[in-house]
Amino acid sequence: MIDLFEKTAIWICRTLAVIAGAALTMMILLACANMVLRAVYVPVKGTFELMGFLGAVTAGFSLGFSQLHRSHIAVGLLFRHFSGPVQVLLDALSGAVSCVFFVFCANETYKWGMFLYDLDEVSETLGIHFYPFVFAVALGCLSMALVIMFDILRTLRGKEPLKPA
Repeated sequence: MIDLFEKTAIWICRTLAVIAGAALTMMILLACANMVLRAVYVPVKGTFELMGFLGAVTAGFSLGFSQLHRSHIAVGLLFRHFSGPVQVLLDALSGAVSCVFFVFCANETYKWGMFLYDLDEVSETLGIHFYPFVFAVALGCLSMALVIMFDILRTLRGKEPLKPA
């Protein structure tokens, strides 16, 4: 049963990573179009806002996928000096702290998104609502917490960390 949940987590992280990649591609195209159009005519209206929104989606949605591939910095200098069981315990403990942190971040970001939703806050130039992008970051934090949670469970069961197929 847990294997099904792990495969679902991997699928979610991959899907979010595809969306993050599309957002990054749109950022590149928008920046290039803005530079060219600025030189020959007028710049793209709202470029700064769009780059911020797309950047939030890119950063938030890439968190879980990065954790799957161990792309984040991990400091294990102290851990390797302990015996195997102590290393497992310390790894699980640090993972638990990280998981709680990202759940907290997701919760606070979600609350902020609801606050912006209630205010009906929009961007100045284009009038785009802020809250969907804030919710995107909250979802990215949840995906990160999900991967860390499965890593903790795998560590405690003596298995390798979660890896995509």
